[in-house]
Amino acid sequence: MKQRILGQMGTPVSAIGLGCMGMSEFYGASDDEQSIATLARALELGVNFLDTADTYGFGHNESLIGRLLKDLGSARRSAVVIASKFGIVRTPGAYERRIDNSPAYVRAACEASLQRLGLETIDLYYCHRRNPEVPIEDMVGAMAELVRAGKVRQIGLSEVSESSLRKAHGVHPIAAVQSEYSLWSREPEHGLLAACAELGTTFVAYSPLGRAFLTGTVNSAALAAGDFRKHNPRFSGEAEAANAALVAGLGALAAERGVSSAQLALAWLLSRHAHVVPIPGTRQVKWLEQNVAAVGMTLTTAELIALDELFAPDRVAGARYPEAGMIGIE
Repeated sequence: MKQRILGQMGTPVSAIGLGCMGMSEFYGASDDEQSIATLARALELGVNFLDTADTYGFGHNESLIGRLLKDLGSARRSAVVIASKFGIVRTPGAYERRIDNSPAYVRAACEASLQRLGLETIDLYYCHRRNPEVPIEDMVGAMAELVRAGKVRQIGLSEVSESSLRKAHGVHPIAAVQSEYSLWSREPEHGLLAACAELGTTFVAYSPLGRAFLTGTVNSAALAAGDFRKHNPRFSGEAEAANAALVAGLGALAAERGVSSAQLALAWLLSRHAHVVPIPGTRQVKWLEQNVAAVGMTLTTAELIALDELFAPDRVAGARYPEAGMIGIE
């Protein structure tokens, strides 16, 4: 597996990571044994960058990864880079959330995550969402204390503005910024990606396949009742129809290349920026293996231009999240 560099410490990570959220929540029913098998296969393929958060399944996701790590043993565990997050506080059964960035919560959330993961140190610890009522200097200061205490190796931010990144970086080096970035979510191109490159901050792209819509295998009618995408504006009504036309174009370009739509979408991300690490999520080994194969692809200039034009931002219909999901996004 090709590797990229995480943060200023120069930690090597796989060029594609694995987003683990769907193994616990949001995408319908999941199976822990199937998820463990997928995680194990990811490690076999050289995928060593696993992404979780305390809010995914209300701790279930971290506990699931903790189970995997326990079975690995200390030697193999040292090769795995674990990223987790704090800040989103939810009530079971509800999508709504509040954001807590207080220093006391940062410390308490980290201790709880360490316990669930079965670790003494989290490799990368993100603020999941920002609460503007808490000065970013105070929050990052609390995160820096965790680094000094040996509980966290590097710190990151999620869904922040370029301005917030620069303020935070002035307090402590920010190893990674995680935000949605894909063919149909291009907002990071408006300055944030360049700022990350300047500061030595890795950009971690979540939902690089548009919550599977870009794969061409998903539509709202086929989603399970508990799948949050049923309430996502891009999966609804006229917006879904408009976006499906774009995905059909992606499928045609992929067919010309002899690859899947998912592989072409991931190869686009990997080809655009050397400091970007996509973390597509999946619960199934077959999709994992397909995603990993994108690392070996090299796109031509003509292919990159065609994809850029096909998914020009003004052609994508609908907001990224319903209103509740936009809380804490800068």
